[in-house]
Amino acid sequence: MKLLRFLLRYYPPGITLEYTQGKDIKMKTIDLLDLDENSNVSEITKQVYSKEPLITASVITQLEQSIMKLQKKLKEGFAQRYEKFKMLKSHLLPLTNITFDKFGTRCLTGSYDRTCKLWDIKSGHEICTYRGHQNVVYAVAFSEPYGDKILTGSFDKTLKLWASAKEECIQTYRGHSAEVVGVTFSPDQSTFCSCSMDHTARIFNTNSGQEMHTLKAHTGPVISLQFSSDSNMLITGSFDSSIVVWDTRTSKPIHILTGHSQEISNCLFNFSNSMIASSSLDGTAKLWDVRTMCCFYTLKNHEDEVLDIAFDYSGSKLATASSDQTANLWTVGGAVELLQTFYGHSNEVSKVSFHPTGKLVLSGSQDTTCRLWSTESGECIQVLKAHQDDVFSCGFNYNGDTIITASKDNTCCIWRSMNRD
Repeated sequence: MKLLRFLLRYYPPGITLEYTQGKDIKMKTIDLLDLDENSNVSEITKQVYSKEPLITASVITQLEQSIMKLQKKLKEGFAQRYEKFKMLKSHLLPLTNITFDKFGTRCLTGSYDRTCKLWDIKSGHEICTYRGHQNVVYAVAFSEPYGDKILTGSFDKTLKLWASAKEECIQTYRGHSAEVVGVTFSPDQSTFCSCSMDHTARIFNTNSGQEMHTLKAHTGPVISLQFSSDSNMLITGSFDSSIVVWDTRTSKPIHILTGHSQEISNCLFNFSNSMIASSSLDGTAKLWDVRTMCCFYTLKNHEDEVLDIAFDYSGSKLATASSDQTANLWTVGGAVELLQTFYGHSNEVSKVSFHPTGKLVLSGSQDTTCRLWSTESGECIQVLKAHQDDVFSCGFNYNGDTIITASKDNTCCIWRSMNRD
């Protein structure tokens, strides 16, 4: 094995080692979850060196410098206000989904116009358009960390794998008997997965393109999916009110999580894979212990459907979005407690996401706006107004200095940070 380079992950702090094993290039991540502004970097460097055989004496200085960069990032301030930079308007019909690449320099948009577009965030220019689907492009995903491959899922029942920045379809995947509504790559990039209204999810081998497993356990459309950070588990959420936890090595269900009384809207692992959060149209969110596969807390503060959930990078806080026009902030790292209720939207809140530092929450609403909220005070710091119709998606890039908002008015808006605290 030969170490090629270090890749830094700021939130939560960690270093990914890219290395060769035979002819294969592989990656291994060292989590530095205890790193803070006052940590002794030299001591941490020695600890990592003593435990990791890939790190030799010749790269100790480079390792220490990398950890110092992570610590410096934790000491930096964060953007408190954002200004509109550019509207992305080239889709002919409404958008369906957006996503950033790992470094937050490019984004993908899917649309009812049957295309997916790749955008340069710095300039706001369209890089290329991926054409070939025969129906709505509903789901989009980048491979990580380089974003050299792009995955699209469509109402035409197919998935397509594309070469990034080249309008070239590498392969088309068939097998689903209904609309594909979710796609994702596994963190180790060895596989990717799709979920569909046909009640199934499917796992494919990234290198060979072959379908490996069809996951059948749900009795309703599967609308949400996520891999655990170690790629060993997959969760799928369904309109049948359940979440299934799968072992990706055997393709067998580990457990079926039941307790919600209506459709699942989203399901997520926290970063350490110790907890699963789920949201439902029954007006609740639930927290599940992965070790016992039991629900240990039901969040009941909303008065209407819970449409979205998001963990902060540490997995100690959870945000929930609801049709009751509010978003809530919960502490979930120990005792579960409602910290803040964010009031101000005049229509349902359909999307929530955390700033990478965890100090801001971004919410998107059918009232055509997004709002930035302080996680400490609960105050609305800024209202982002640019759209003429419902905002259905919004999120921060990797560094937190850019926001993208997507609307049913066929546009995305890029917002850039104005100041730091």
